[in-house]
Amino acid sequence: MLLTMTKKSSKAPAKKPAAKAAAKPAAKKTATKAASTKVAKTQLVELVADKTGLTKKQSEEAVSAMLDAVVSAVKGGQSVGLPGLGTLSVKATAARTGVRPGTSEKIQIPAGKKVAFKVASTLKGNL
Repeated sequence: MLLTMTKKSSKAPAKKPAAKAAAKPAAKKTATKAASTKVAKTQLVELVADKTGLTKKQSEEAVSAMLDAVVSAVKGGQSVGLPGLGTLSVKATAARTGVRPGTSEKIQIPAGKKVAFKVASTLKGNL
């Protein structure tokens, strides 16, 4: 199947150069569509500025302060409840035995901590 796909792709540009040119913008559209599903910090700052009437600089300071507070609380082992969104918390993981993928050698994985997120029931119900 891979050889068939390779043959088709090598023949297509020679016969139909317009089809190749038309395929590239479609690929770019899907790439931008995939990128648009994530809200970056700058976009979040713009949303806060629009909703609150603050300047972008003030909004950036407010968003940064909130994120710093959440990160420091989670690092300190506290749970952070974000109403309407969910709760971030720290959970301990137990030591366990794992398998190294390349060699199938058994290794010991030490105990540690991980960040867990529980979605708020109001958000979960609205999805």
